[in-house]
Amino acid sequence: MEQYEPERLSAVQLAAMRRSLTGGRGALTRRSLLRASGMGALAIGGLGTLSACGIPPAKREGDAAAASDDHSAEEKQINFSNWTEYMDVSDDEKHRPTLEAFTKRTGIKVKYTEDINDNVEFFGKIKPQLAAGQDTGRDLVIVTDWLAARIIRLGWAQKLDPVNLPHAFANLSAQFRTPDWDPGRAYSYPWTGIPTVIAYNSKATDGRKVDSITQLLDDPALKGRVGFLSEMRDSVGMTLLDMGKDPGSFTDADYDAAIGRIQKGVDKKQIRRFTGNDYTADLDKGDIAACVAWAGDIIQLQAGNPDIKYAIPAAGYITSSDNMLVPAKARHKTNAEKLMDYYYEPPVAAQLAAYINYVCPVDGVREELSKIDKDMASNALILPDKEMAARSHAFRSLTSKEETAYEEKFAKLIGA
Repeated sequence: MEQYEPERLSAVQLAAMRRSLTGGRGALTRRSLLRASGMGALAIGGLGTLSACGIPPAKREGDAAAASDDHSAEEKQINFSNWTEYMDVSDDEKHRPTLEAFTKRTGIKVKYTEDINDNVEFFGKIKPQLAAGQDTGRDLVIVTDWLAARIIRLGWAQKLDPVNLPHAFANLSAQFRTPDWDPGRAYSYPWTGIPTVIAYNSKATDGRKVDSITQLLDDPALKGRVGFLSEMRDSVGMTLLDMGKDPGSFTDADYDAAIGRIQKGVDKKQIRRFTGNDYTADLDKGDIAACVAWAGDIIQLQAGNPDIKYAIPAAGYITSSDNMLVPAKARHKTNAEKLMDYYYEPPVAAQLAAYINYVCPVDGVREELSKIDKDMASNALILPDKEMAARSHAFRSLTSKEETAYEEKFAKLIGA
């Protein structure tokens, strides 16, 4: 693991992050997509914090925190930071059932804070303390895979004790077990998976199924009514798969070929536009007939429009994840691990999945979820079957140099 990494962000990296904040997944609360369609862009003040200077040498306390640093035994509490609307709530919105059940069982009180609006902004909040080897005031945080990778690489996440994670170790779905940034999940466990799929409006396609990137880019019947995402990893990753390349091990030449493939779709006006979350309104109306899409969005759109369909390409699909980490110097590591493990018990995982509607990374949940909602239990976008899970691919980790080069090419492609 690296002990030092200059993390100065380039202009194109910052531009890509701004796209994510104003139009991508970062611009949304996790459950209120349709309600959010009229919202303005979120604040991006955290970007300046990240770009102002290089990150100093990583503090190594995160790898092996001394037992004396963990106050779990005498302080029965956890400070938990999460995204907005990423936790189950009661119908009257006054209670958080799974958290309250955990406290009742263990005696550990959870101070739950919805203070993560986007990865970049949140990293800007906690980076100064992490860099200085100080407690962030948080025992458990949830961040998207690329940021989890950065925090782990810098030595700012505590290595987990498997003794405290028996359910997590046993029940973690195979497709999430070995990310290249945390092999074997030594530092993290996924909260949810976020699949990128193909979506289409069957009314707009006259009943025809759309199920491949090739069809999106080459079918003349779709000309001018195709959408791709403005998130590089999603659009390029799906195109790499369609070209027979592995997003987990591609080369510079493979990346350039994928960019060239999408560029042809732009040049011949097959692609209507590159979008963030705003593709949902156009897909719902039929102005976009088919597009690259996020699965969580499609579940919500289908609730109000039976014409919205999705397809998993035969070539496979991209999955990212949001992940639980214990920051370096956290005071209640053991308590945090107990909470992490709790959410890998199938009845608890089912209750959470029924509320947030994203891929549940816990095996053995289907029977429990069917007791809550049979339709959800049979929805492959929430509980992928073995065949679908086997077609899932993660976009590999990028070096800072690669990310700058790749985002620059992608920005030119989409006209950003």
